[in-house]
Order: sequence, then structure tokens, then C-alpha cells
Amino acid sequence: MTGAGTIGGMRQNALVLVSYGSRGIVELPDGTTVSCDYRRSVGRPICGDRITIEIANEQAASITEILPRSNEFARADSRQRKQVIAANLDQVYIVIAPEPAPSKDLLERYLVAVHSLNIEPVIVVNKVELLGAHDQPVSAAFSRLNQYQSLGYRVLNTSCTGAPGTGSLLPASDGKTSILVGQSGVGKSSLANALIPDLDLQTGALSRVTGKGVHTTTTTIMYSLPSGGRLIDSPGVWEYGLWKMDAVELESGFREFAPFPEHCKFRNCRHAGEPACAVEAAVATGKILKWRYESYRRLLTQSG
Repeated sequence: MTGAGTIGGMRQNALVLVSYGSRGIVELPDGTTVSCDYRRSVGRPICGDRITIEIANEQAASITEILPRSNEFARADSRQRKQVIAANLDQVYIVIAPEPAPSKDLLERYLVAVHSLNIEPVIVVNKVELLGAHDQPVSAAFSRLNQYQSLGYRVLNTSCTGAPGTGSLLPASDGKTSILVGQSGVGKSSLANALIPDLDLQTGALSRVTGKGVHTTTTTIMYSLPSGGRLIDSPGVWEYGLWKMDAVELESGFREFAPFPEHCKFRNCRHAGEPACAVEAAVATGKILKWRYESYRRLLTQSG
């Protein structure tokens, strides 16, 4: 650590930029970065956590407290357990692309997760130049973009190789902490490079703090944006999975359901064939899109 002007035993607040194993790289209020050891008694912070550290000298710091989180982003592990990977976010950029095309219900799984975690989702359609470029049928997710917008979701079109470019992401990111999530191959790293002109320099600086490389493809890392915001790049996944959820938590991910459950006959209605279900009645009358309800039912079966 250089230029921090610290003395032994000094405590400061810090922001976790990257976390791995029993240590991480944190940023002090003056912009200085330092490698920090985690104490088992305190716990293991994650990318985006605000923490308090104790600086023993210019080479050593250790965590003393993980400050309360406003929210956290998570995914399921192989056993359907909730795995938190980032904290204190303003929005989640859910990146999809024609190649590789999203699997069935992938976008719904992301939206359910983001809603249940109390974060704002933004749908980013990358490689938009490939839409309609082949004779193969377009994935249902892309044919329904207007319907997602009618439900109140922001949809941004991007391309890292031509028009419309990535300009729509810049104002959307100003002054905010955002995370890029999506399948492997959808172009998240290209988007990160477009948004962060000095990304390689920032990655190199993080590597110098630890004296070893930072694996950008397998580690969740926070970067600084020129606009003053922050961008977290997360490792790509082949398939995003939800942790085990009850019906109420899952239902919260379908924002258009909100007016109806209180009118169901049964208070614990799962909207899965129960008598006098107001949600199913809303589907029958077109107040809820049928394909969205069918997605809810499939996710309800999988989360059980």
C-alpha cells in the first residue's frame, strides 16, 4: 500500500473490490488499494461490501467489521443453495444475446432473482446485429422484448462490433453501482471493455497489490467507471439457477401478479390449480400474459 498516510492500528472504512479465499483487495476513501486479510471471527466479505479495516502498517491490513448491506446479488450452487456474489448494488444488467441464445426461462430466472433481492433489473440485448441475421427462428425472449417493456422493464440494445454500439449503457451507469450478469459468451467482457477504457490498467493495478494475477474470467471484480459509477463484472455461467424459493418469494418476481393474490380464495394460494385463484382468473382474462404464467409454473415446480 502506498500513499495512504496510515499509522499502526489505524481503522478506516473500505470498499471490497475483489474477494478470494481468506483475503481480498479493498479501496480506502482516498482511492488507495490495499490487500486485506479476513478474520474468521468477522466473516468473509464479498465484492461490493463496505467494511472497516485495521491497518497495522503499510503492508498489512485486516478486516474488523462487515457493514450492513443494502442488498446482495446471488445465484444457486449445484445443490440449489443461495450463493451471494456481490453486495450493495443499484442495478443488475442481465445480458442476453442471439448467440448463445438464452435457454427457456433463463431471463425469467434472472428477473425473479433480482426482484426477490430488491435490486433494479435492466435487460441488455447484446450482439443485436445478429438478430434476424440467420434463417433460424429467433429465441422467444427476443420476440417478446416489447412485452417486457410493457411490463415496465428497461431494455437496452448494444453491439460491440457496430451500430447501435454501447452508448446506451453509459448514461444508464452514471453514478450507479451495476453488475453485469449472463451466460458465458454473451459478450459481458466486451461490454466491460467498452464501458471502462482503462480496464486493463485497473486489472493490472489489482494484480500488483497482491503480487499475482487476478483471474477476471473466474472472479467477481469491481471497477471504477469514468462517470464516477462502479461496474462489477461477474463470471459467466452456462445456466443461471435459482435457489430454493417458496411460492411467495417466486411470485414477487412476476411484478404483474401483484394486484391479484389478495383476491385468491386461499391465503396460501400457490396459483397452481387451487380453487378460485385470482391469478389464474387474470390469466384467463388476459390481464396476465399466458407465457409469463406458464414460466412461473415451471419455476415453481423446479424450486420445490
